[in-house]
Amino acid sequence: MRKIIIDTDIGVDDAFAVRYGSLVFDLIGITTVNGNCTANMATQNAKLFCSHYKKNIKVYKGASRPLVEPPSPPSFDIHGKDGLGGVYDNPFDDKAPNAIEYLINNVKENPGEITVIAIGPLTNIAIALNLYPDFAKDIKELVIMGGAFGFNGHNGNMSHFAEFNIYSDPHAADIVMQSSMPITILPLDVTNKVQITAKEVANTNDEFLKNISKFYIDFSLKQKIFHDMAVHDALTIAYLVNPQAFTTIKKPCRVITSGIAKGQTVIPRDERVAPNDCFLGLKEHTICIDVDVNAVKEHLLNTLKI
Repeated sequence: MRKIIIDTDIGVDDAFAVRYGSLVFDLIGITTVNGNCTANMATQNAKLFCSHYKKNIKVYKGASRPLVEPPSPPSFDIHGKDGLGGVYDNPFDDKAPNAIEYLINNVKENPGEITVIAIGPLTNIAIALNLYPDFAKDIKELVIMGGAFGFNGHNGNMSHFAEFNIYSDPHAADIVMQSSMPITILPLDVTNKVQITAKEVANTNDEFLKNISKFYIDFSLKQKIFHDMAVHDALTIAYLVNPQAFTTIKKPCRVITSGIAKGQTVIPRDERVAPNDCFLGLKEHTICIDVDVNAVKEHLLNTLKI
């Protein structure tokens, strides 16, 4: 069974991804990072998740701020006052071992065996690469939920150009994208297309997911962002389960780190040789640009069903 570590700023859709991943793969650890909520809150939320599902999965606390940018405020308007819809009392503290040390040591000790699934800002991954450059060689694969490339009319959700996870730490994202590790990117181009209804969540009979998703769904409907709930982060797991459900391209990728397009993920759009080629010598990554919505939803909802 594939061994995975999920690196997360655990909010509502993150929780769906962590639950999905824990059911289909061997989830050996959860590392937290600042993003939807603070790293401290994410650590508490990850512990609450593991306790609720009676999972003996260790939680590790990672970066509390981006590499260069000031930390952005938590997304309480989307994910609730605690990042998980504000419905559960959380008795857990925010103490946990160091996430970056854990990522490095696990990948180093198990070369070619560990898949890291990054569903928050990429700060922890960038620091791990800087501290241990062979991280890129030793990891089996990095699967990222992040970015937006403009396919299917889908662009950013933090600006006209940038998606939240990449926007939150563009410098870290650019370091990761320039690395030689095998990377698959699940951008808004596909994650915006897979939405589930409150009724479909209720039909899983999973009270935890049903309760935490109410605030998130209400926000989406009130803001007319989606007609239902987009399960962005869960598509990282869906890709690993059924890559045939996704249309992909292979391209090198960079991230714009400043200016009006800060956080934009960019790829070469043609084969012309540019005098200033920012992609020269970079590894091509797998970028998902379309998805079989019905196939992904069916497997996700059936797997989550209790």
